[in-house]
Amino acid sequence: METWEVSVPDDRAEQRTCLICGDRATGLHYGIISCEGCKGFFKRSICNKRVYRCSRDKNCVMSRKQRNRCQYCRLLKCLQMGMNRKAIREDGMPGGRNKSIGPVQISEEEIERIMSGQEFEEEANHWSNHGDSDHSSPGNRASESNQPSPGSTLSSSRSVELNGFMAFREQYMGMSVPPHYQYIPHLFSYSAHSPLLPPQARSLDPQSYSLIHQLVSAEDLEPLGTPMLIEDGYAVTQAELFALLCRLADELLFRQIAWIKKLPFFCELSIKDYTCLLSSTWQELILLSSLTVYSKQIFGELADVTAKYSPSDEELHRFSDEGMEVIERLIYLYHKFHQLKVSNEEYACMKAINFLNQDIRGLTSASQLEQLNKRYWYICQDFTEYKYTHQPNRFPDLMMCLPEIRYIAGKMVNVPLEQLPLLFKVVLHSCKTSVGKE
Repeated sequence: METWEVSVPDDRAEQRTCLICGDRATGLHYGIISCEGCKGFFKRSICNKRVYRCSRDKNCVMSRKQRNRCQYCRLLKCLQMGMNRKAIREDGMPGGRNKSIGPVQISEEEIERIMSGQEFEEEANHWSNHGDSDHSSPGNRASESNQPSPGSTLSSSRSVELNGFMAFREQYMGMSVPPHYQYIPHLFSYSAHSPLLPPQARSLDPQSYSLIHQLVSAEDLEPLGTPMLIEDGYAVTQAELFALLCRLADELLFRQIAWIKKLPFFCELSIKDYTCLLSSTWQELILLSSLTVYSKQIFGELADVTAKYSPSDEELHRFSDEGMEVIERLIYLYHKFHQLKVSNEEYACMKAINFLNQDIRGLTSASQLEQLNKRYWYICQDFTEYKYTHQPNRFPDLMMCLPEIRYIAGKMVNVPLEQLPLLFKVVLHSCKTSVGKE
């Protein structure tokens, strides 16, 4: 756990308030006594390399009620009060490091470098120039055509262009990517000044076509059977909506279990490895399918049900920062998939690539999984470049979505279960409303 309680004598009880906003402190976080809200905000800001702007004089008041009004001044105060960014795990996961280190004092110059993003850019350049080049990845072939290599490091450049998506929100620009995806290219490393080479006419390898056909055949693409409605006579309450979401999740999980047994490589791996892979990726698989092949039902029928749910003032007040971040990222990802109009073939490949994660603990055939991952990575690339000749950014666009799905799935674990009905209501309403205006 990255949070631990610190015993404070009664005569110092005033120090049990957050040093950033004055809210009730929950312990020692990243070197100073702070609340859960400021702890989470500082972690997200540093992990995601966010660069904020203050519309006033960079001296905004920080209090429990006003702390969300200016992200720039909130992060500035975190640094000034001694929050230690080096106590955050590099992979952004719970369980901080260097817990013995207390508050740190850094110079005004260093604070300015962090606030302006200059420090993040230098770190990215350092790793780009000195990164590990010994990985046996399919990136060598991809880079020959000016595509990002699967092991490419993220760029913190603010000129990133996502296939014309110039509105890609600032807080996502520097999103850290888990190391599990070293064999997946990341669109974040693209610069607007380094376009892809023009597409060339090509044919699809017969073996690629055969394997893709097998992947699609393994999928259950029939509409979901769970009735997405609340029976007459029952109000759409938090409990009723939560029960519906659980039934829906059960069906989606059952489909993933059935999917495994139909995979073309099912006989190549042990049951132990399949169990390990499924237990670690099932949330990501469900999320991917909900945003793609089942999206019409999820963002149609289910959205109609959630629209009838009215959360209480208490539910709104207690909604967590983690929940807000999940909402923002889900809405972005939905629009990205809606823009791409992912085909069944692409979906099947993305799902296989996400599932074949050789870095999960407890696996007995990691090297074999690595080779399978590469195989379907290339197959997906071949298919996409063949089918969508005039969309040279399409394949990296698709692959960029996978680490985002993994990140969101990891964050949803931290959202209290009772907050899920409100989370889904906001996401579905926002997405359905915005698409309806297009």
